[in-house]
Amino acid sequence: MAGTGTDTGRFTVGVSRDFLDPDGRNVWGDIRLGELDAAGVDWHYLPRDTDELLAPDIDGLDAVLFAAPAVTARTFEGVTRPPILLARFGVGYDAVDLDACTRHGALVTITPDGARRPVATAALTMLLAVLHNVAAKDRLVRQGRWAEREAWMGLGLTGRRIGLLGLGNTARDLVDLLRPFDTEIIAYDPYCPPETARELGVRLADADTVMAEADAVIVMCVLTEETFHLVDARRLSLMKPSAVLLNVARGPIVDERALIDALRDGRLRGAGLDVFETEPPAPDNPLLTMDHVVLSPHSLAWTDEMSAGNGGSAVRAVLDVASGRLPRFVVNRDVLGHAYLSERLGARAAVASSEDGQQEPAGVHP
Repeated sequence: MAGTGTDTGRFTVGVSRDFLDPDGRNVWGDIRLGELDAAGVDWHYLPRDTDELLAPDIDGLDAVLFAAPAVTARTFEGVTRPPILLARFGVGYDAVDLDACTRHGALVTITPDGARRPVATAALTMLLAVLHNVAAKDRLVRQGRWAEREAWMGLGLTGRRIGLLGLGNTARDLVDLLRPFDTEIIAYDPYCPPETARELGVRLADADTVMAEADAVIVMCVLTEETFHLVDARRLSLMKPSAVLLNVARGPIVDERALIDALRDGRLRGAGLDVFETEPPAPDNPLLTMDHVVLSPHSLAWTDEMSAGNGGSAVRAVLDVASGRLPRFVVNRDVLGHAYLSERLGARAAVASSEDGQQEPAGVHP
């Protein structure tokens, strides 16, 4: 590991350039970067828009706040002074090599507190849109096919059985949003404590049972090796022909080819997808021409609420680290024993203590 340099100066943050349009305007609106200014933190947008962060992007920065770029082993090649923090704007981290970050003493955080309600609301929006055939009915009007409207009777949500693949924070928020509809909720999540499910009024079951019993299955788990193609041809074959499948998580959790086949063959009533195996989908993707499928370009939860929530959460992580504190939503917990991280956080804590006149213990602390 190269020398740590100095942590006695101002804290410096790079913000990934994918937040900006070609004219340099932040298309996400207010992501709370003003809070960095108020705290005296130096920040700037990275000089290039990139799909993968590399040494020229991050070397010498104390933290990076990023959304789209991947963080890989190559990210750290040639870096002399890695950032203490890589703060991801969002909850997914499938494009982040956590092992590489841990080896180089860099914390990785996500923003579940900021994304929780917007994504849950987006899931409910998609569910209602699919059940009510909103996309198909919109096309009937636009294409002068008014007389066909009786062919598109929808399904009411009240009293239906909803299946969740994943019962994390966002899915739990969706459970609350579904309460007025008197739905029965069944979920697959091997990591959810049974007592938590009981408190929510959710019945835990294996994935096959969820697929077979639910009127609507909603994918809300993270993408890992374990969940890749969790929804495959065999599990799709378990679903009722009257059921619908929604994916608001990550595209590769669903075997898209198998889903297309099931929809074509009439083995599913419909689907709603905010995500795809390949993004954007190819122009000849059959999903694009199916009337009983509702699609969104991985942005259904993109609202001012999402911008402020994710941005505020990421900025709080930055400000915590700038003060020598451990941020809340660290995903690579193994990094906490890394000597480089301990030294850098300790130095930041000492700076913060001297600036506010308080005696605060240095080092890694929650």
